Amino acid sequence: MACCCGYSEPIDTERVVVVAPLTMAAPIKVVVTGAAGQIAYSLLYQIASGAVFGPEQPVCLHLLDIAPMMGVLEGVVMELADCALPLLTGVLPTANPEEAFKDVAAAFLVGAMPRREGMERKDLLSANVRIFKEQGQALDKVARKDVKVLVVGNPANTNALICSKYAPSIPKENFTAMTRLDQNRAQSQLAAKIGVPVQDVKNVIIWGNHSSTQFPDASNALVKINGAEKPVPAAINDDEYLKTTFVSTVQKRGAAVIAARKMSSALSAAKAASDHMRDWFLGTGDRWVSMGVVSDGSYGTPRDVVFSFPVTVSNGKWKIVEGLTISDFARQMLDNTGKELAEEKQDALDVCKD
Repeated sequence: MACCCGYSEPIDTERVVVVAPLTMAAPIKVVVTGAAGQIAYSLLYQIASGAVFGPEQPVCLHLLDIAPMMGVLEGVVMELADCALPLLTGVLPTANPEEAFKDVAAAFLVGAMPRREGMERKDLLSANVRIFKEQGQALDKVARKDVKVLVVGNPANTNALICSKYAPSIPKENFTAMTRLDQNRAQSQLAAKIGVPVQDVKNVIIWGNHSSTQFPDASNALVKINGAEKPVPAAINDDEYLKTTFVSTVQKRGAAVIAARKMSSALSAAKAASDHMRDWFLGTGDRWVSMGVVSDGSYGTPRDVVFSFPVTVSNGKWKIVEGLTISDFARQMLDNTGKELAEEKQDALDVCKD
């Protein structure tokens, strides 16, 4: 297998070498797991086109998948070459985790057994925990110690926790789980309800687990109407909607997409992964974003689980938004999703002992 200095295909053929302009930054290595899958198919172009790390940052893609998918991955490598993307300096397809994670600055851990119609998240836990244990060990051995790891594969929060546990030389805060898809869903629902462009709604929060116990919270969200910001609850003026229909729609959106599409929400998940990593690298400005991070007990949540909080990001470091008021309703919701995460953690640790 060739090093990441040009396009490399999984068969022994002539390589196409792409060299970034000298005026740009040095390339960073970025790994995507499950690289032959549906989410990656949408995600890879976004990474390679500059939508994630910026228009001046060249990237070298490491593509990891299982051995039976190498033929499919060969086609993905061809398509990336055919895109003729100036920022893409090389592609390394592989089935070897240590090769894939070598010296990477960012990791999108997408590959996991997918949830199918009728499946519960706990059905995924046993198989996927083993995958993320192995990947944590590989990251610990060969990745950069400042690598930023985003877990997309479900159950994402607990997978991120296990991955971190088996990569003890990498700081815990460098492992995150994706709840940005839920935030994007919530933001879209609120914008449609109020009748404004989606970008005019900000600071909606996803608390807890990326599961049906998550708590989409609009109580601190703001909306721009006629040039002035207004609290979303005042703009909607329907507390019952915000506690019932809004929450349940966001909680069940993934299942609704599966029911309609007969496949999971790959396009929106790829967009959310791009959003998450872009904000982690480039900052959030005046907006809060939702990220699953290792809990320090903030807001009465269980410690040492990966819990989604509102965060701000600057200089590549996330910080939990402090001082928010938690209503009685919110307290109940946070406790419920926290209880699920604590139970998932114990189940996952039991699997790891087997």
